[in-house]
Amino acid sequence: QVQLVESGGGLVQAGGSLRLSCAASGSVFSINTMGWYRQAPGKQRELVATITSGGSTNYADSVKGRFTISRDNAKNTVYLQMNSAKPEDTAVYYCNVETFTRWRHWGPGTQVTVSS
Repeated sequence: QVQLVESGGGLVQAGGSLRLSCAASGSVFSINTMGWYRQAPGKQRELVATITSGGSTNYADSVKGRFTISRDNAKNTVYLQMNSAKPEDTAVYYCNVETFTRWRHWGPGTQVTVSS
């Protein structure tokens, strides 16, 4: 099992920056891909960004050029640097990890609110 704890959410003004962190514990040796998803009110959960154990990244078109995902394997932590935030980025952000055996684990979520 993998446990995830997110931090760094909050309120930010449009155009501002925020950094989310997600620390993994438990069976961390099994983790391959780490990533962030988000869910706005009334909408389905959607991918924001992922990063593999080898460092390959993938971003949603809506955040390309504004958000950067990174990971510190020594700390079993994944980060999401959010720059040039927009009101449409407002959502609950969920950390997700996928193991090498394709099991997926989710964090409890952290609220991000971007005011206009």
